[in-house]
Amino acid sequence: MPSGWDVREVRFGAEDVSLAGSLGVPGEGAAAGVVLIGGSGPSDRDNDGYFRPIRRYLLEAGIAVLGYDKRGVGRSSGRWRAASMDDLASDALAALDFLRAQPEVPDEAVGLFGHSEGGWVALRAAARDAPSWVITNSCPGVTPAEQERYAVANAVKASGSQSQRDNADVLALYDRLVEAGRRGVDFAEATRLVARAGHPPGLAAYWGDVDADGWEFLKRKQDHDPLPDARRLRCPHLAIFGGSDVLVPVADSIRLFSAVACDGDRDQRATLTVEVFPGADHRVQRGGVLAPGYLRTLAQWIHAAAPDRGSRSNASR
Repeated sequence: MPSGWDVREVRFGAEDVSLAGSLGVPGEGAAAGVVLIGGSGPSDRDNDGYFRPIRRYLLEAGIAVLGYDKRGVGRSSGRWRAASMDDLASDALAALDFLRAQPEVPDEAVGLFGHSEGGWVALRAAARDAPSWVITNSCPGVTPAEQERYAVANAVKASGSQSQRDNADVLALYDRLVEAGRRGVDFAEATRLVARAGHPPGLAAYWGDVDADGWEFLKRKQDHDPLPDARRLRCPHLAIFGGSDVLVPVADSIRLFSAVACDGDRDQRATLTVEVFPGADHRVQRGGVLAPGYLRTLAQWIHAAAPDRGSRSNASR
């Protein structure tokens, strides 16, 4: 670890859980600070390694970075599968408050960065307690049910099936599962629905590792709508997408976030900036590395959005 960085293990509380994370601060203090919120599943403070190059670049750009293990992951207590979107937003707000309280970080220049599902969490948190800004990274503007349907349709195409009937059958099965979730069907009955359909391979990305707890989690979040949270924002919003993301309907998400931004009743501070990186995937990567210009764009936008940008940025390098 370069000597110019102060990176330390930290712990902070969020309601009934204790969250563990890593706080990195530039050696001469920070011009701004950001909380990194991981995506779906058991995401840790590094989000399966994805956050590491982002953290490094932001630290070099004079931006403090706090990442944390999702509740029930790594060294954090609790159970993420038992959590609601509000619970996860409370965790993000606890991280935000912790970062604001650090003497090396200007509390008026601290924001949230949420990847994928973490973007929904960031929007919910930002709607409750306005940070300096919010960044959503590959975050759908549609509900989880709509996003998963888009992902299943692309998975079916990738499976090599040439039959339109087979493709339609898989999507029809997915729709039945969503409706079953809305009716409160238990895991045993949902499993029977999939078994009667012969476990089609295109459904594996959605259903492959679902167990009873996972099914309850899916039911609980499937109709979460991120747009009311986006409408309540009181800070700038940067929405980043990979143009070739097969998990998120990018064009629809941009259209929906843009429509909310045009709402005349939205707070005037809630500007929207959209960045699309052509050819990049759900992690905004091309060929396994972050898309050219992604990190520079991220750091420059944070410095521009921060009320006090300081003079230590090397984001334009």
